Amino acid sequence: MTEEQNANYSASNITVLEGLEAVRVRPAMYIGDVNERGLHHLVYEVVDNSIDEALAGYCTKIDVHINPDNSITVEDNGRGIPVDMHEKEHRSALEVVMTVLHAGGKFNKNSYKVSGGLHGVGVSCVNALSDHMTVNVYRDGKVYQQEYSKGKPLYAVKEIGTTDKRGTKVTFHPDGSIFTVTEYKYDILLDRMRELAYLNKGIEINITDLREMKEDGVTPVRADHFFSEKGLRDFISYLDENREKLMPEAIYIEGERKGIPIEIAMQYNTGYSENLHSYVNNINTHEGGTHLAGFRSGLTRTLKAYADRSGLLQKAKVEITGDDFREGLTAIISVKVAEPQFEGQTKTKLGNAEVRGAVDEAVSEMLENYLEEHPNEARTIVDKVILAARARQAARKAREMVQRSNVFSSAGMPGKLADCQSNDPAECEIFFVEGDSAGGSAKQGRDRRFQAILPLRGKILNVEKVMRHRAFESEAIRDIYTALGVTVGTPEDPQALNLSKLRYHKVIVMTDADVDGAHIDTLMLTFFFRYMPELIENGYVYLATPPLYLVKKGNKQVYCWTEDDRERALMEFGDKGIHVQRYKGLGEMNSDQLRDTTMDPEGRQLRQVTIENAASADRIFSLLMGDDVPPRRAFIEANATYANIDA
Repeated sequence: MTEEQNANYSASNITVLEGLEAVRVRPAMYIGDVNERGLHHLVYEVVDNSIDEALAGYCTKIDVHINPDNSITVEDNGRGIPVDMHEKEHRSALEVVMTVLHAGGKFNKNSYKVSGGLHGVGVSCVNALSDHMTVNVYRDGKVYQQEYSKGKPLYAVKEIGTTDKRGTKVTFHPDGSIFTVTEYKYDILLDRMRELAYLNKGIEINITDLREMKEDGVTPVRADHFFSEKGLRDFISYLDENREKLMPEAIYIEGERKGIPIEIAMQYNTGYSENLHSYVNNINTHEGGTHLAGFRSGLTRTLKAYADRSGLLQKAKVEITGDDFREGLTAIISVKVAEPQFEGQTKTKLGNAEVRGAVDEAVSEMLENYLEEHPNEARTIVDKVILAARARQAARKAREMVQRSNVFSSAGMPGKLADCQSNDPAECEIFFVEGDSAGGSAKQGRDRRFQAILPLRGKILNVEKVMRHRAFESEAIRDIYTALGVTVGTPEDPQALNLSKLRYHKVIVMTDADVDGAHIDTLMLTFFFRYMPELIENGYVYLATPPLYLVKKGNKQVYCWTEDDRERALMEFGDKGIHVQRYKGLGEMNSDQLRDTTMDPEGRQLRQVTIENAASADRIFSLLMGDDVPPRRAFIEANATYANIDA
């Protein structure tokens, strides 16, 4: 402000936003953002109202449609929003609910004992952020309707017909002047509808995409139906369907403590990650909260007490931490709280202190009973915990070994590393080369100023198949860490990669153009993706592409990277006096050939690795295959998944 503006600052400068105007001015306060996440959150807010009707016992079916114009229709068979005159507002209750913030039935405990929509701003926010909304209410044998534009009613609630149905139907189209994207993604909504069906057993939820029809013009290409009889037990089976389970049936806990209904399903698997999903009144609390803290404390205390009583811990002689009890655990925690206190309207973290004690108590009591009644499963769980503790300690020692060996001097470098002269990481590059033979050619062909060479002795460990401590114990992998100058662990995260002393900004994997070379490429990319994803994210990882052929005729010669290149060269040189050399390995190329085709920045071909093409075996193979290289195509067809790659 200028001095004159400051001097004139008065009550007239204070802006008061009326009605739903505040939502339109600051939408992120209510739905998180105005991008894809906020767009889909609109649907969740409307569906949550129908789910609340189901929790109250009045709704058994919810239908969600994505309409051809990217509007959304949500219809339920609940009681229907009241349409009679509101005593205080002197207008229909339907209009009050749809156009007034903090208005709804969720504040009255007689209407809803528990609900996902607590603040009374959900559906009115959706209305405010839609350029058009239509609500039909089926109630008392009649159909009532009201339409809105940007939160403002276009006419009073009116009766438009009779019906034998009951419920509410809401159709809205998001306002393109508010949202940066207005196209709904079916898969995102599909995941949420599936989730709600599992969390609310006995409720039918249907989702249909009307934007694309089959040839008959009537049947949608995508439509899904969800109905779960077992609830969380079905949910955990779905989440763990691709994991190897350690017990035949999931542990199921259901009960009520301190007036809070609690439902938990948990299953141990052979994996190493922790997969915890927490919900409050069907809302996915991504940041956890007191219910998740109560589950963790109850689980840790109960399992540790059982392991101590069984004598298994004394025999193992290992120190157990809370993380060890949750390694390889998939769990779903769902609680129903009458008056939950969330952090913000988007409800990502529960704050009610009383919920922690209730969940802790329920888990402790019911899990202890389960362990006593299922001794075989209990022994399996404790063995898994002990294994996790041993692996954690071994991984810590291995990381410490990596840290100690990472000295920024040549004395601490791997013996076979031929380092470069420059100390500027931005201009330095390192080649990981397949075998000593190729390594010898590469060392002679390199530019010593900025190119370093480290020969790989055979195939590195397949880190996809081993625990972290096994990977860190591998000499070849420790050499990679040491050569690159990176360490494991930062003050904020002991598992994070520390790139502060990274020595090269180009990390190039250079292998033979054959099946074994492609295999090594895949193992290296798998290692970088799992253990050094930051290198890939920063664009530091590349695959060298050596030529497949050298076509010569007299004094003329041309290198060929693909079959098409070779065919073009043959046509250009004619039929007679042509010699074609197939490079099966880098060792077959002399240093000059290797430098000119694969190492010289001016003449080489590199493929940059991204997180997307390193995220799965299929994409790695696609990256390796490049422009239809036959030897690598054979490898791709022979190795369809990581499961077929031997260490």
